[in-house]
Amino acid sequence: MSETQKPTFEENLSTLETIVAQLEKGDIPLEQALDQFQKGVALSKDLQNTLQNAEKTLTTMMTDDDQETPFETSQGGANDAQ
Repeated sequence: MSETQKPTFEENLSTLETIVAQLEKGDIPLEQALDQFQKGVALSKDLQNTLQNAEKTLTTMMTDDDQETPFETSQGGANDAQ
C-alpha cells in the first residue's frame, strides 16, 4: 500500500488556475461550479498558508549561537531619509 503524496505548491497553484479558468468560462453546471468553487477556496487557503510559512522562514535568521532572530529590513519609509 503506497502513501499518497501531498501535492506541491506549484501543483496546487496549477489546479487553482485551471479551476478559475473553468469558472470564468461559465459553461459548467451549477452543482459542478459550486464544487469547483469550494475546491478553489480550499486551495487558495492552503497556498496562502504555504506562502506565509515561507515568509516566516525567510524573515528569520540564525545567530552564531543557533538562536533564531527576526531579520530586520529597511521599509523605505520617511524616517529612513533622516
